[in-house]
Amino acid sequence: MLFAIAVSAFAQNRKVKMVTTMGTIVLELYLETPKHATNFLKLANEKTLDSTLFHRVIKGFMIQGGDVTSKRAAAGVQLGSGDLGYRVDAEFMPEKYFHKKGALCAARDGNPAKASSSCQFYIVQGKVMTNEELTRMGKKFTPEQIAAYTTIGGTPFLDGEYTVFGQVLEGMDVVEKIAATQTAPGDRPVADVRIISVREIKKRKKCLGIF
Repeated sequence: MLFAIAVSAFAQNRKVKMVTTMGTIVLELYLETPKHATNFLKLANEKTLDSTLFHRVIKGFMIQGGDVTSKRAAAGVQLGSGDLGYRVDAEFMPEKYFHKKGALCAARDGNPAKASSSCQFYIVQGKVMTNEELTRMGKKFTPEQIAAYTTIGGTPFLDGEYTVFGQVLEGMDVVEKIAATQTAPGDRPVADVRIISVREIKKRKKCLGIF
């Protein structure tokens, strides 16, 4: 229904720059999750995410933002229910795009189709797992997943439950800083961590001279 765009519409993965009060994060959006990539680019182009907060931060797990009601939220107010009135269809590719450290993922409510929020997202910090811990989860992991989860870490229990549609290319240190901020009950940072802007990084066109 919404943003039904063909994969062929993207020649290659797109990139966005997210400027926060704690630093800049560059994100890659996967062409193979076109509904989510298109939606996130729309949010960036329309400046929808500007001035929103990272309203839910759990060290060793993830940082979550994009609640549009957080822009002018008073201190201490519980956040996380804001949206734009629609959902984005799930685009699960758990064997290729999974919840390794730095993954960009779509938040969602408990709808049975596991469709994503129109605007809320999270970036995985996660933790390094052991082979034994992965085995106890009762899931089948690919060699690539096992290698990632046992070296850089992630949140493997979320695979197949939430759509992964991108990854951090630059600024993982900023994610780490945000994840380390002091939080109040409800996981909102005590001192606001604000997204100043999110913009697509446009590729410069090459000019071909005539000689």
